Amino acid sequence: MEQIYFDHSATTPLDPRVVETMLPFYGTNFGNPSSLHWAGQQARQAIDTGRRQVAELFHASPDEIIFTASGTESDNMVLMGVASQYRPQDCHIITSSFEHPAILETCKYLSYLPVTTEGIVEASVLQAALRPNTRLVSIMAANNVVGTLQPIAELAGVARAGGALFHTDAVQAVGKIPLHMDVLPVDFLSLSAHKLHGPKGIGALYIRKGLKIEPLVHGGGQERGLRSATENVAAIAGLGKAAEIAAQEMSAEASRLVRLRDRIIETIQAEIPNAYLVGHRYKRLPGHICLGFAGQEGEAIHLMLSLNEEGIAISTGSACSSHSAGQPSYILMAMGLDPIRARGSLRITLGRFNSDAEVDRFLEILPRLVGEMRPVTSRIFATA
Repeated sequence: MEQIYFDHSATTPLDPRVVETMLPFYGTNFGNPSSLHWAGQQARQAIDTGRRQVAELFHASPDEIIFTASGTESDNMVLMGVASQYRPQDCHIITSSFEHPAILETCKYLSYLPVTTEGIVEASVLQAALRPNTRLVSIMAANNVVGTLQPIAELAGVARAGGALFHTDAVQAVGKIPLHMDVLPVDFLSLSAHKLHGPKGIGALYIRKGLKIEPLVHGGGQERGLRSATENVAAIAGLGKAAEIAAQEMSAEASRLVRLRDRIIETIQAEIPNAYLVGHRYKRLPGHICLGFAGQEGEAIHLMLSLNEEGIAISTGSACSSHSAGQPSYILMAMGLDPIRARGSLRITLGRFNSDAEVDRFLEILPRLVGEMRPVTSRIFATA
C-alpha cells in the first residue's frame, strides 16, 4: 500500500541533500570544534559554514545566529534570558493566547492577547496592552495548528515604538515564507531544523546585533557564551544545508504548495457540504490546511485513524501536545470555537516531496470516509 505523509507541521522528512552533507561528520570528520588541530578545524569550518547559510536565509549576519538544540530551547532562551535581567514586577511580557507551549509554559509574567476568529493578533490590541514596563513581546510567525500567518512586521513595529523588544517563534514559518531581518524590525527569532527538512535535535536563535540576554547554560563558552556545550557538528551542517536549500527553492516551492493546498480546500468544500476551513482562507502557510466537518467533529480521531489505515498520515492537532489528545485545542478555543469543534479538527500539512498524485488519492479517499461515518454520527445524535 502506498504511504502518503501529510503531517509536515509535526516534522519533515530529511532532504537527501541534507543527509549527504551530514554523513561525513558521523565518520571521518569527527573532531571537536574547540580543538586547534586539523580534526577540530574541520569541524569548526562546518559550523562556520552552517552559521553563514542560516544567516543568509534571514538576510542576517552570521554573528547574529546562535545554535541551540531545538526551537523550544530557543524560545526559552529569549524569554528567560530577557526576564532574568529584571525584577519580576519590572518585567511585563506580552504574548498571544494561542502560542506554542514553549512560550506559554515558560514565563508567569505574561499578558495574553486575544486573537480574531481567523487566528490573527491585531496591532491595535497589542498597542493597548503595552505598559511602561513591557520588556518583550512574543508572537509566533505562523500557528502550528491552523497555519495562520501573523502581521509580524506591523506587530514588531508597534512593540519597537513602545520601547519593547520583539521575538517571534518562527518554527513553522522558516523556509516556507520570506523572513528577512534587514526589513523586519524583529529582535529575536526561533527556528527548528526538523520543520524545514533538516535533522531533529538542532535549532537556532537569531539575536539582533547589539542585544544581550542572560545565558541558560554555563560552561565552556561556546556560542558566544550563550549556549555552552560541545556543538552538534553534524546537525549544524544539516541545518545549514536545509537553510541553503530553502533559500534557493522557497519561492517556487511555496507556489507549488499553494496550488496543492487550494485544490484540496476547494475540492473538499465542493464535495463535502459540511466541511469548513479553520483560520484565514489566504493568510496561511503555503501547505497548511485545518478542516472541520460540522456535526461530525466527534469523529475526527476516527477519521484520522481510518486515513492511517489507508496509508495516509495526517494529524488532529499539534504533535507537541499529544499528551492532551482528545482534549479541546486551546488554540481553537482561543479563536472562539466551542469545545466540540475545538476537539474535532483535522490538520493536513504538505511538504517538499508531496505530489499531485498523492493529493488525487487523498481527495478520492477522504470524501468516501466522511460519507461512511455520516450515518453513524446521525444515529448517535438521533438517540442522544
